[in-house]
Amino acid sequence: MSSAAAKRYDVAVIGAGMAGMAAALFAAERGLSCIQIGSGGGILFASGLLDVLAVHPVAEHRLWHSPFDALAVLAREQPGHPLARVDVASIRTAVETFVAALNSAGLAYAPLGDRNSHVITSIGTVKTSFGVPLRMVAGVQALQERLPCLLVDFRGLREFSARQIVETLAGDWPGLRHQRIDFPGFEAVPEVYAAHLARALESRETRERTMALIKPLLGDARVVGVPALLGLGRSSEVHAAVEAGLGLPVFEIPTMPTSVPGLRLLGALEAVVSARGIVRRQQNSVRALTFEGSTATLELQGLTRGECIEARAVVLATGRFSGRGLTADRQSVRESLLGLPVQQPAAREDWHQSHFLAPAGHAINRAGLRTDEAWRPLAATGKPAWGNLFAIGSILADQDWMREKCGSGLAIATAWAAIRQVSQQLHETEAL
Repeated sequence: MSSAAAKRYDVAVIGAGMAGMAAALFAAERGLSCIQIGSGGGILFASGLLDVLAVHPVAEHRLWHSPFDALAVLAREQPGHPLARVDVASIRTAVETFVAALNSAGLAYAPLGDRNSHVITSIGTVKTSFGVPLRMVAGVQALQERLPCLLVDFRGLREFSARQIVETLAGDWPGLRHQRIDFPGFEAVPEVYAAHLARALESRETRERTMALIKPLLGDARVVGVPALLGLGRSSEVHAAVEAGLGLPVFEIPTMPTSVPGLRLLGALEAVVSARGIVRRQQNSVRALTFEGSTATLELQGLTRGECIEARAVVLATGRFSGRGLTADRQSVRESLLGLPVQQPAAREDWHQSHFLAPAGHAINRAGLRTDEAWRPLAATGKPAWGNLFAIGSILADQDWMREKCGSGLAIATAWAAIRQVSQQLHETEAL
């Protein structure tokens, strides 16, 4: 395809995970035309919780009540960390903008304050997180106040056990108890799946049959917890109906991935970016990316094989190993698309510590791309590889988002900061 036939955009975002979605959203918010290439499959593994920063330092596993206090300390102690390179006010604004967009798409989150919340997980541990879906909020209060609480699960639902949660937490929560019931219509099915049950609960008849089974079990409970399966596209309606039917606050507990909250989050983000006019190529990947002057040319493969795109700026949001942004063999780690230099331990034997669960994590967890102050990845010379290429999210070096509990914050904050740089650079170019 000739260059004359290529479609042109201000920004091309490569990747449709949390960072890619945030970048596309923020580009549209700044009035930039945008195309996004890639699928959002990684979001299906999300819990629906939005972590900003909960643990620092990792080796001490210090939990923070306020992610913003944690960010301030991180900036002093690890100035090279990607989150340390974005000012706290911008991080707050970025997260608020992102959550407001989700709310507009029907995925409601609790009002954001200054503190992390404690959320019960499907195995009975307690997760510290910042952004909490509204349908999980009653569980935060129940845990905090140790309210009399009934947890309900469903026979045949794998990887979720209300009994295990109770046995893990009951020592410090005497009013916590559990019951298991058959899901109406699935009594003869030996194994059930959360997404199927979520869709079934969008039927009024199924909801009423389910509530009829739960009501006799309530006893002195002041709140009820269930697996996160109260509807998919109509989850607000389902949740409200179940609360009204039981006459008590009801909260969801995040399930193991792939999860219903992940499906909801992906659906909401897809609705958000589509509503803002962002062009999407979900079943495509970038076969080739070249730069000439101020223009980048992307050749796609997939459903629109051979399609060419021109963009004034490119944002690399391809993730780490699971997203195939990084590739590893027994010798080294490589950036998959352009062969950009990856900051990594000098020798293969230095990738991991001798203990798998080493408190400080492993050096390989912090491998990734180094960038300049404008979020442009560096070449081997130490200078930006290209003036209009930017990198965001988990592909960046000097962070361990899993152990730091900062995955969403990393994605959203770096997307915000990079798109701000893109916007400034494009506007400066237009002024010349």
